[in-house]
Amino acid sequence: MARILVIASYTPSLVLFRGDMLAEFRARGHEVVCCSPAPDQQTLKQLEDLGVSHLEFRLQRTGMNPMADLATMRDLRRLMAEVRPDHVLSYTIKPVIYGSLAAGMQKVPAVHAMITGLGTTFLGSGLKGTLLNNFARFMYRAALKKCRTVFFQNRDDRQLFLEGGLVDENKTVMINGSGVNLDRFAVVPVPEGRQEFLMIGRLILDKGIQEFVAAARLVKSRHPEVVFRVVGMFDNHPGSITRGQMDEWITEGLLTYDGPTDDVRGALADCTVYCLPSYREGMPRSVLEAMATGRAIITTDAPGCRDTVNEGGNGFLVPVRDPEALAAAMERFITDPDLAHRMGEVSRGLAEEKFDVRGVNEEICRGMGL
Repeated sequence: MARILVIASYTPSLVLFRGDMLAEFRARGHEVVCCSPAPDQQTLKQLEDLGVSHLEFRLQRTGMNPMADLATMRDLRRLMAEVRPDHVLSYTIKPVIYGSLAAGMQKVPAVHAMITGLGTTFLGSGLKGTLLNNFARFMYRAALKKCRTVFFQNRDDRQLFLEGGLVDENKTVMINGSGVNLDRFAVVPVPEGRQEFLMIGRLILDKGIQEFVAAARLVKSRHPEVVFRVVGMFDNHPGSITRGQMDEWITEGLLTYDGPTDDVRGALADCTVYCLPSYREGMPRSVLEAMATGRAIITTDAPGCRDTVNEGGNGFLVPVRDPEALAAAMERFITDPDLAHRMGEVSRGLAEEKFDVRGVNEEICRGMGL
């Protein structure tokens, strides 16, 4: 039996995105300890139900504050000295960088990282964006040298890391995102007699929220009966939209905002088509859940997103930052009401073929040598 330490930057993600993986580790007889900042009681109870323990550490999720990041490193080294794990697995940028470096300093036998997307650090422009990009590359290069395995969720990210000399090719393992639980996300028939386009995600610019709203404005000028719905949380992020901006869009009659939720199945069941006009992803979990539910997809021809759509099969790919193209794709479903049904069936088939969480977790366990 191995002792596995899993490091996250956002506590609810341990259950929402990694719960099936943690359950698989436990089913194989391993001891699992998770650590994350600012734990909430609901997630702690869910982890306890999985047979997983939790420890807290300090982390400033966004921004570059050297003192805060040093505190993160100290906390992680202290936790590793206490837990004495056989394996450390980190995901998202700061846990990967500081978790891998701390694990190397503590001489953890096996260190693993999961690249779940590159985010704002790699999308920035101008002098500040360039400096952040260069710093992130430097830190990734140093951290990934400590890793035995580096999991990538799409080939674009893997190629970028290889071309930049950030990781050795023999350490890389490809996985199909986080996978999706096909039992939890069962097929739900597409609603009849109405058209609703749904977007789920953190309310930040990189997710394409402004493009979704602009497309809604274009479509509603011709089809005022069509519904546009957004589900997600406001975030403490440099690119987050404000509550005031959301209220303006609602007042304009462009969309309905449902707030955040821990269970997106109801929203997916109510929609006709799922949209995610993101600028870049690792592998968008919300798209996989929509596919499993039997929904057609509109997303961008961007890293991570493009891996979920067979163009014209289960949905459409549109250029990044192009609300006109997004609106045109939406109108194809409005003018052909049966299209969402046909493409939704293809989506479910792809989810079963490529994105079943059981297959993804098998690849993770194999890559970690468990």
